[in-house]
Amino acid sequence: MTQTKHQVAPVDPVWDRIQDEARQAVILEPLLGGLIHSSVLHHASLEKALAYRFALKLASGEMSVQILREIADEAYQSDSDIGHAARSDLVAVLERDPACHRLIQPMLYFKGFQAVQAYRLGHWLWQHDRHDLAYFIQARVSEVFGVDIHPGARVGKGIMIDHAHSIVVGETAVVGDNVSMLHSVTLGGTGKEDDDRHPKIGDGVLIGAGAKVLGNIHVGNCSRVAAGSVVLDPVPACKTVAGVPARIVGEAGCSQPSVSMNQLLGG
Repeated sequence: MTQTKHQVAPVDPVWDRIQDEARQAVILEPLLGGLIHSSVLHHASLEKALAYRFALKLASGEMSVQILREIADEAYQSDSDIGHAARSDLVAVLERDPACHRLIQPMLYFKGFQAVQAYRLGHWLWQHDRHDLAYFIQARVSEVFGVDIHPGARVGKGIMIDHAHSIVVGETAVVGDNVSMLHSVTLGGTGKEDDDRHPKIGDGVLIGAGAKVLGNIHVGNCSRVAAGSVVLDPVPACKTVAGVPARIVGEAGCSQPSVSMNQLLGG
């Protein structure tokens, strides 16, 4: 006798929670029902919902919602790591931002999260030698969200960019996993070099508001860069740097500065 195999649906606690939060939000605020249904409840997966939001936010007279959505769907289907990174980013924002109380908030309202997800799609295009389309995505993200991340940059997972105004990340920059940064951070170059010219940020690093990290230098794992600092020299792991130019002023103060989000120099 032929046995029928039953396919088990994948477990996705992040998406399940977002859907539960969406249903509750519709009850609490019916005027947002259309937005929440179209952005969350009408979709079968987080990837489908993110593709819809990406397309809706970045569409213009130059590029339609339909074309952008097809691009995003192709990227998510081609590389499952993009969706996995999005889930890590969502959890990172929920855990680290005291203004975030639900997973649905970054997805619908936080431009830092949305800009990073759009960058991830642009980076996928860049990796597949579709550079002009990747540049188009970069330009639209900069225009819409005020976040300018070059599609050639390499950004890890578990990223939280709080407020996300005036963020600049250069072409050869590398950002590790579980990094937190605040508004007006620049990971830039120091001149007109054509080669590897941008910073390499280790895992678990916290970069304060307005900090500038310039040149092909390494910022060690679990270090802290104080707000307003200009970092021109390498930073060892687990240290705090501050000032213009930045100097080591102490230890990082904890094992995971990007998670604790403690920005007090004495902390």
